Amino acid sequence: MSQREWIEKDFYKELGVSADATPDEIKKAYRRLARDNHPDAKPGDNRAEERFKAVSEAHAVLSDPAKRREYDETRKLFAGGGFGRGGFQPGAGGGFSQNFDINDIFGGGAGGAGDGGLGDLLGGLFNRGGGPRGAASRPRRGADVETETTLGFREAAQGVTVPLRMTSPAPCTTCHGSGAKPGTSPRTCPNCNGAGVVSRNQGAFGFSEPCDECRGTGSLIDDPCVDCRGTGVQNRTRTITVRIPPGVGDGQRIRLAGQGEAGLRGAPSGDLFVTVHVSQDKVFGRNGDDLTLVLPVSYAELVLGTTVSVPTLDGRVGVKVPPGTADGRILRVRGRGVPKRSGGAGDLLVTVKVAVPPKLDDNAVQALQRYQEAEKLSGFDPRAGWAGA
Repeated sequence: MSQREWIEKDFYKELGVSADATPDEIKKAYRRLARDNHPDAKPGDNRAEERFKAVSEAHAVLSDPAKRREYDETRKLFAGGGFGRGGFQPGAGGGFSQNFDINDIFGGGAGGAGDGGLGDLLGGLFNRGGGPRGAASRPRRGADVETETTLGFREAAQGVTVPLRMTSPAPCTTCHGSGAKPGTSPRTCPNCNGAGVVSRNQGAFGFSEPCDECRGTGSLIDDPCVDCRGTGVQNRTRTITVRIPPGVGDGQRIRLAGQGEAGLRGAPSGDLFVTVHVSQDKVFGRNGDDLTLVLPVSYAELVLGTTVSVPTLDGRVGVKVPPGTADGRILRVRGRGVPKRSGGAGDLLVTVKVAVPPKLDDNAVQALQRYQEAEKLSGFDPRAGWAGA
């Protein structure tokens, strides 16, 4: 989004937060509004879709510390009314003519000129030496975009490919992002030779100012694309296939380079950041790269020992319970945990837990009583040394 538009939009108001809101407050407000107005939640509701676009646009700026600082500084610069929406306001100071158009500062205007940006103007104002600066003509990179997805526990552990449906600025499908009508191309501005700025000397100083012909973009579009009005960008709903790597954790952000908001006039796109939420599993837990589970066993199995089949992410494996195993002991199965990015996998940690039968028949009760007597005769005391006993 161009800084010219920042003057006319109140992103804090869009999200319903104050100008000194914390990043966490901004994030929470965006999530709530995006969830309530998402096209998937309200299909066919144009007002909700426009609201979704507006809050996404606001969040893209306010969630980025550098962009938010630039946004705040730009609004403060023009808060005194020095520039009106149509042009220069007399008496506001400065040295511009009354025919000066604010679009000339920001690189907008008819014919789909790109976004040179206030930063480019100020950065090249005192260009001692007088040479034009090519950087001023570079179209601005698209904004980063954030979205969320929820995965099942096993999907997150093993990795999965998911489709994400999102509405955001994307390259125009008609002109493929160039801004020019199909069959034509932007041409290099002859006045600045594509630099976007022209230089003039005044005494000991060399000043650079935006080129009047191309308004700082370095190129001219004689026949703009009718679908995107020369910007090279359209708002559209698209589906992106995202590969989630194995072992992703709850709350982790995944960066997809070049999948964010499209840049104007063929400039590089921003990045897409996907925050992953992982749902709980009925069997497995997780501790870093290790999987955890609780294995119910009988008292006899702990005393006598046994081998039990337990689940893993890719099948089942036999776990040996040694004779005399204590309740709560953790048995480790190496290499059957969560896959690691560096290769290999964590371990499976199996905690044994005695399951007590709620009711026994007469035979079982009599057998248990005989065992109890035999246990006492053997000298075993489960509370020996416990609590001063």
